[in-house]
Amino acid sequence: MGAGGQIIPTFFNRMNTSTSQQLFAKAQNYIPGGVNSPVRAFRAVGGNPIFIKSAKGPYIYDEDGNEYIELINSWGPMILGHGHELIQKAVSDAIQDSFSFGAPTRREVEIAELIVSMVPSIEKVRMVNSGTEATMSAIRVARGYTGRDKIIKFEGCYHGHGDSFLIAAGSGAVTFGTPDSPGVTKGVANDTLTAPYNDLEAVQQLVDANRGQIAALILEPVVGNMGCVLPKEGFLQGLRRICDEEGIVLILDEVMTGFRLSKGGAQERFGITPDLTTLGKIIGGGMPVGAYGGKAEIMNYVSPAGPVYQAGTLSGNPIAMAAGYTMLTYLNEHPEVYTQLENAGSKLAAGFRSSMEKLGLRYTLNQIGSMYTLFFTPDAVTDFPSAKSSDLPLFGKYFHAMLNRGIYMGPSQFEAMFLSTALTDAHLERIIAANEEALVEITA
Repeated sequence: MGAGGQIIPTFFNRMNTSTSQQLFAKAQNYIPGGVNSPVRAFRAVGGNPIFIKSAKGPYIYDEDGNEYIELINSWGPMILGHGHELIQKAVSDAIQDSFSFGAPTRREVEIAELIVSMVPSIEKVRMVNSGTEATMSAIRVARGYTGRDKIIKFEGCYHGHGDSFLIAAGSGAVTFGTPDSPGVTKGVANDTLTAPYNDLEAVQQLVDANRGQIAALILEPVVGNMGCVLPKEGFLQGLRRICDEEGIVLILDEVMTGFRLSKGGAQERFGITPDLTTLGKIIGGGMPVGAYGGKAEIMNYVSPAGPVYQAGTLSGNPIAMAAGYTMLTYLNEHPEVYTQLENAGSKLAAGFRSSMEKLGLRYTLNQIGSMYTLFFTPDAVTDFPSAKSSDLPLFGKYFHAMLNRGIYMGPSQFEAMFLSTALTDAHLERIIAANEEALVEITA
């Protein structure tokens, strides 16, 4: 502190990232855009991506040897931190028996039984290889079960890159959306209805205009893909009522929130029972896994029990099952994990808000449990339009200011950050201090 309580920031020097720069230049010769998933390219924040070499606990290390406190945690699955000893041992032990069989294994049964016991709405579950595969499959099953074609999705909710999900909103209740991406057909767009998140009236209008035609309604119960956005009071319950009245399959995409916001996910936290749930991230313990499950009468439509076909050679991969089973067993047997995550999220949010009050800033912080986003807008963020009111260039400056202070965040304003149990109070205090310094720097 300086005279009169003025903050004297302790700016870090820009880190040496020459090896990452060289790798990115080389990657662009062989990989579209130099990355295997678009957000990694840093297009939303400027500059070039950091190439990661290793991670342990709360830290991640790049190819130049820089150390960062990690707030992405592989977009959510590393809820216990990186390289947890139990998960590592489970993977190491499983590898001794080979890598893949394409045949049933004991561990598939055990993890399915565990998921069913932890998430009351799930009576049967099918393992797949990614969140995208889970959501695509859930939509297909809902269509097969209901005999209907159309679905409702929400602006700003991301359910992977399946064709049905890459549709921009139409202009009204009877106006179909348009493809957001080349390669998505108009036919798919005609079967996809889009509503604003947290707007029950808009959903009802869509249902009224398309009675008897809507198979499913899918959403993230807490959104993580336009930044962290919470459901308004009664919103999820209102959707349940509408779906019940119209025979629509309610699908909660808990790929991010499942086993993170509570043992039973967001649906347990908010007291909502979906017909189908999609899962991913944490159920693989860091390995590539997804799953979808729900009511037995719906899941029994899945082949070979029923007529809706879905298959995968690597589904139920023994290495991924070993990691996921160990992760879920630990969470099931250690409920204190969720108390620790709640406390960490609350401490971080309180520190960020205290800094903003001290600096006279009115940015919006959305936080629930171990998920949060700092939006660079003074307005409440409750849907995609309000999220888009954020100052994106300012966020880009903030991102790099935090990165230069050794804090590794998601390179987009429209991403949630994820905390892990590996973060101690000392780590949280360092993040809070870095946040305050970064805010001073970018608003100077």
